[in-house]
Amino acid sequence: MTSFWTGERIRLRGIEPDDWSAFMRFAADEERLGDLPHPPRSAEGYRAWAKAQAVTKTDGDCFQLVIEAVGTGEAVGAVGSHHADPRAGWFEYGVTIGADHRQKGYAAEAVVLLLRFMFAERRFHKCGARILAHNAASLALHRRLGFAEEGRLRDHVFLAGEHHDLVLMGMLADEFAALHPTDERSLDITGESGN
Repeated sequence: MTSFWTGERIRLRGIEPDDWSAFMRFAADEERLGDLPHPPRSAEGYRAWAKAQAVTKTDGDCFQLVIEAVGTGEAVGAVGSHHADPRAGWFEYGVTIGADHRQKGYAAEAVVLLLRFMFAERRFHKCGARILAHNAASLALHRRLGFAEEGRLRDHVFLAGEHHDLVLMGMLADEFAALHPTDERSLDITGESGN
């Protein structure tokens, strides 16, 4: 039997100390592509963070995983749940893919694996995502996966000297199950042809 955490193109795994350089690249890629900038962190800061993450016990509902390409074993991105309210039944998540690994179906596959875990195993009812309105690729990905736009916070984020809208998207567990059946490993979930 294939691992629950392995898809066709990627597998999700815990963060290892050696992943520090990949996370340093992901942060630089996000900033270059218009994501929220953060103060620079030293290489040693990334090393210490990755080392701490490698031994941190998760609470089951909030965690971050490395997206690793099955064919190469290379860390190509990260995905994780960062807010969760088990009583109300909702969680939010985020995904990032390194700039030179985009448009290969990695993000879509990682999101489906994460959502399958959170909906089927952790029994959450709803997933939310917050996306900067100018991030057309992320908005398109979420629409392809079945997320619906639930609202827009106008001029909510200040970035690069301007205010930007923040789009709120969501998906319910039953909507996910209808669009992404458990036996779908053979289906194309990316809307893309090929890798």
